[in-house]
Amino acid sequence: MAGSKLTIEDVARAAGVSRSTVSRVMNGVPGATEAVRQHVKDVIAELGYVPDQTARALASRQQPAIDVVVAAPVPAVGWIGSHPYYSRVLAGIMTVLAGRDVQLRIHSVAAAEDADTVDVIARRASVGVVLADGSPALASRLHRQCRRVVSLVATAPSVPAVEADNVGGAYAAVQYLYQLGRRRIAAIHGADDTCGTSRRAGYMRAVAELGLPDLGTGGAFRREVGLSAARDLLARHPDVDAMFVACDLTAAGAVQAITATGRRVPQDVSVVGFDDSIAAVCANPPLSTMRMPVEDMAAAAVRLLLDGPVPTGYRQRFPVELIVRESTAPG
Repeated sequence: MAGSKLTIEDVARAAGVSRSTVSRVMNGVPGATEAVRQHVKDVIAELGYVPDQTARALASRQQPAIDVVVAAPVPAVGWIGSHPYYSRVLAGIMTVLAGRDVQLRIHSVAAAEDADTVDVIARRASVGVVLADGSPALASRLHRQCRRVVSLVATAPSVPAVEADNVGGAYAAVQYLYQLGRRRIAAIHGADDTCGTSRRAGYMRAVAELGLPDLGTGGAFRREVGLSAARDLLARHPDVDAMFVACDLTAAGAVQAITATGRRVPQDVSVVGFDDSIAAVCANPPLSTMRMPVEDMAAAAVRLLLDGPVPTGYRQRFPVELIVRESTAPG
């Protein structure tokens, strides 16, 4: 037997301890030494035991819940609240949970090294966990302890994911700018996370195929980063005539930097962002962008969790779509 076919009694027999001891270890309840706790955890990992989270919730009269995990820097609250991606994730989840007796809980985890927080989330999960973002290490730790995990970004191969075609979206953005006649296409990339790395790869593939120079620079998904990165790009490459920016918030900062130099958007420099968030609509001028269907992705992740166990390594990829606005309209 393996996985969900195993019972807590099987774990207890293999570990040579009582059922109650295994239960205490799994639930973080005092009453076992650290050595015993580690031994039981090792046996659980070796057997691949996955507790039935829904049954545990019903047995404890705990209301079923979807847990949303955000990998955010500290302090996290203001950062999450100011980023439109997370509001779109929550909006997508709520469309599925409307009318259901299922709670929504939100957690912030700084990194996979925050083992105590990750373990508590996994232990208390009922219906399942939606990982809004995070590293492969963080996703793997969650998934080892709670198989009901679906990530909205590609992480470790074993962790189920509902993801956007980031590589294809970035590639299409550069191709579109090239079709507009732009030949000095710079890029402001994201951080070295899954989304940032994938969008960078799409840009690199496009400029290589088109025979264009790589004018990319590092960045992060924040407005102030776009502002400073665009200033630097324009100082080093004053003939830049287009920018692909890996996030709408970053792109809004880039537009500010471009116009501050006296250049016009889009006449002198065309700009394409990524996400199609509220930041794209509110930018001046409004941003052309690659629309990532965040709400649909989040809804799909929740439906998977509500339907039951999600196969290890499951993948569902959503295409992205070019949305044309004033930041690239031909002058």
